[in-house]
Amino acid sequence: MRALSRIGALVALALLLPLGGLSSAATAAPQAAHEAIDDGETPAWLWPVDGPHTVVAAFRAPAHEYGAGHRGIDIAAPLGAAVRAPADGVVAFRGTVVDRPLITIEREGGFVTTFEPLLSELSPGDAVSAGDVIGAVDVGGHAAAGTLHIGVRLHGVYVNPLLLFGEVPRAVLLPCCEPL
Repeated sequence: MRALSRIGALVALALLLPLGGLSSAATAAPQAAHEAIDDGETPAWLWPVDGPHTVVAAFRAPAHEYGAGHRGIDIAAPLGAAVRAPADGVVAFRGTVVDRPLITIEREGGFVTTFEPLLSELSPGDAVSAGDVIGAVDVGGHAAAGTLHIGVRLHGVYVNPLLLFGEVPRAVLLPCCEPL
């Protein structure tokens, strides 16, 4: 019986060791991608919608490739609002996936950006320039009505889109109350 326990423990250990290797590789890839963005050569992207830039749901990197997370950001954007290309690129895909219309744009340097839910008349192969209207905010998917999801991959690894939109404005604390 003791021999079976030891064999069971060794089998369990053997099964766990490769998982540790995979998770460290999975965490190294996003770090390398973020360092590539901070290379000083990647220009800041334009915000895709006009008005205040309110992030409704932040990027949450998964612990490993198939882990839970939020692989992009959701920003406030009214239904029907025009969405602009944040950088030059080429439409790689436009269509409906499950229950949401989306568009994917590839850009030099290994960047792939997806916008959803977004209605668009563009077709795969169409070139877009920074600032061009690529579609309008629609409904569908995980994003609440009145929000636009933006996902960015760099060489196949999801990265925080906020890293590409230039400096984040400094928070300013305002007084909350009138003096008595």
